[in-house]
Amino acid sequence: MLTVVGVRHHSPACAGLVREAIERLRPAHVLIEGPADVNARLGEFLLGHELPIAVFTSARRGMASQASWSPFCDYSPEWIALTEGARAGAEVRFIDLPAWHPAFARQTNRYADAERRYTQAVDGLCRTLGMDNSDTLWDHLAEIDAGDVPAAELGERLNTYFDLIRTAVDAGLDSVSDDDDASPELSTDEVREEYMARWIVAAMRDAPDRPVLVVCGGFHRPALLRRVAEFFESAKSAKSAKSAKVSKSAKVSELSDLSDLSDQDGGAAPWPEVPAPDPDTTAVSYLVPYSFRRLDAFDGYQSGMPSPAYYQRLWELGPRGAAGALTGEVVERLRARRQHVSTADLIAARVTGEGLAAVRGHRHPARADLLDGLVSALVGEALDRPLPWTGRGGLAVGTHPAVVEMVAALSGDRVGRLHPDTPMPPLVHDAEAELERHGLTAPGTVELDLTVPAQRDGSRLLHRLRVLRIPGYERLSGPDPSVEDSTFVERWEIQEHQDRLSALIEAGGHGPTVELAARAVIGERVLERQSLDAAARALFDAVLCGIEDLSEQVLGGLAASVAAGGDAEALGSVLTAVLGLWRHDRLLDAEQSATLGTVIVAAVDRLLWLLESVRGGGPAPMQPRRIAAVRAVRDAVRYAAAKLELDAARATAVMGRIAAGAMTPPDLRGAAFGFGWSLGTPPPEAERTIRAAGGATTLGDWLAGLFALAREQCLEDASVLAVVDELVRSMTDRDLLVALPALRQAFGFFPPRERETIAGQMARRHGFDDSGRALLRERVADPMALARGHELDSHVQAVLEREGLVS
Repeated sequence: MLTVVGVRHHSPACAGLVREAIERLRPAHVLIEGPADVNARLGEFLLGHELPIAVFTSARRGMASQASWSPFCDYSPEWIALTEGARAGAEVRFIDLPAWHPAFARQTNRYADAERRYTQAVDGLCRTLGMDNSDTLWDHLAEIDAGDVPAAELGERLNTYFDLIRTAVDAGLDSVSDDDDASPELSTDEVREEYMARWIVAAMRDAPDRPVLVVCGGFHRPALLRRVAEFFESAKSAKSAKSAKVSKSAKVSELSDLSDLSDQDGGAAPWPEVPAPDPDTTAVSYLVPYSFRRLDAFDGYQSGMPSPAYYQRLWELGPRGAAGALTGEVVERLRARRQHVSTADLIAARVTGEGLAAVRGHRHPARADLLDGLVSALVGEALDRPLPWTGRGGLAVGTHPAVVEMVAALSGDRVGRLHPDTPMPPLVHDAEAELERHGLTAPGTVELDLTVPAQRDGSRLLHRLRVLRIPGYERLSGPDPSVEDSTFVERWEIQEHQDRLSALIEAGGHGPTVELAARAVIGERVLERQSLDAAARALFDAVLCGIEDLSEQVLGGLAASVAAGGDAEALGSVLTAVLGLWRHDRLLDAEQSATLGTVIVAAVDRLLWLLESVRGGGPAPMQPRRIAAVRAVRDAVRYAAAKLELDAARATAVMGRIAAGAMTPPDLRGAAFGFGWSLGTPPPEAERTIRAAGGATTLGDWLAGLFALAREQCLEDASVLAVVDELVRSMTDRDLLVALPALRQAFGFFPPRERETIAGQMARRHGFDDSGRALLRERVADPMALARGHELDSHVQAVLEREGLVS
């Protein structure tokens, strides 16, 4: 006899139905929608964990990886089936495909069954019944009545609901062509359902005279019943066996009288084989601690019930007890944040919630009744955002603070805890041993001197944990690839974090040790090809982690990304960061790394082509990152040409064409003009070129490019500043006002000491006795004027705050 209980994942009402079915049927087999590849390790689930927990599965093929979670909490129907089934003496098994199977290629959560199509079908039902969303509808149909309606009646109600949804989904798919996105999703469900049906058939033939209980998502229930019925009908026809009462109705919940089929093949049917990953794919599964935050639909969990703390209380206390307890908790949270909430407000919230429940036809306050009552009693002003529980997804920016606290109270902050005997992946043990070896286990602030080998090794360990996104390890300061004179000391903040263990377990899917896992993650980041800036950050992380050479696959992908890059500014950032590490990073052991050399060669070649293609000869604002790209090419030629066989002559020729280009932006022309000069080749007729650089609208931008590349040479050649002085003196007052912002930006490339030198030269040129420092020193303003200015600033700030214009 087969009984299939269709459930909504993480539903207390469905968990109660599963418990009642096990107690009533005392089944021989309890089959659960879940990863069949962990059946040999079901004992780990029964060790005595504090829920929520999850089965985490990671599959890796080359540099590509896939991760998936199958979460459980106290009120998950699957967890009740597992624990209560084992307690009742049943043989308990998961019967779904492993999480790494192609059927789950687009899912990071097993229990997000057909979520998009499911939602579309439910939305139509919500419109028909006048409900805000699927969560409100579900509470109305199931959760509020769960303790007052007989299990058989509630089960029939939910069967009808799931059958309607599946019928609507299938009808919608029948009208869709094979080329549409929905068709592959349907075949995915069919693959899973066919596999689960084989487990069901094997269990029924193994125990033909005893009940078999199946717990699965309600979306799959009609298809599983149909597939099992079709199998036995086919078997009867083929064997001319006795007639069995097998119904094909979508509402059938039991199949019986199958004992005559138990020995048709000379014995019980074998259990289906669990698929194995491809030889080049590595798949691992471990239990991990989970949290209510990750379960919450408000935090983005697709198939999750929202407000898990509410449903935990609902499971423990019933709907009335949950409403009372959580109303008090919301008030306590608001009071803790110094919000005035009186006893009268608390009473009003409870009374309003009760009244809304009565108006809406609920025996007890539902979740939405509770929240609407709280808003009505505790929020006095108009709200400019829809209430979060009227839809799904994360909280919108600008949500009222009191509403945020209500959502947080019903979401909860519970974090699961694994039993100490739970097996862990090798990476967890490796991380703990390495942290202890380097003395980095105690919370607090740590300073690491990177010139000391032992401390540099500790820094690499912390960076590897950071790359793996292990919480509790934050770098406060340290080397920066964009700064030439960077510090040699790092400061880290180490903290205890509730998600640390789960993150370590999940990181174990990338490799057995912290170093190998970090290497894999960095390789993935490089190959994602999201942006060249991201690739540069990944390379710098590789250096900080002490990963000297990446794989050939990563190098090839990186070179391809650089060669295909169309953004000269982003590519210049990559070259600047990589060249700095390649040139002189003995500190981090990255000096003349083959990995970095490959990137330098490809970046220089691509940048020369991109920079020569830039057009825009008229007045245009100076682009600092574009100038930095020219400087990066110059530095590569200066420091790496001999070692990496860069073509310096070609680079100089390209820059010469750019400097002479009539349609080239002025800042780029100026930088290209300074390119060869900065490499030791003084330009012919420099004075004439500067005079021809342009008028008031372009001179400052052209000089910005020149000074960025060749400021030392311009200081050494007195004629340069003399020509600039003559050009500025010849400007009209209007032209000077036009040119002044760009000129100030151009001279900003000189550090303070060199600006003082320039000021001194100009003072002497014009017959002043003041030193350059005196000219640059800020004049002290009238104290009364300063006071009036501060008063005006304070007044403006007060007005902005009053009008809500300051975040």
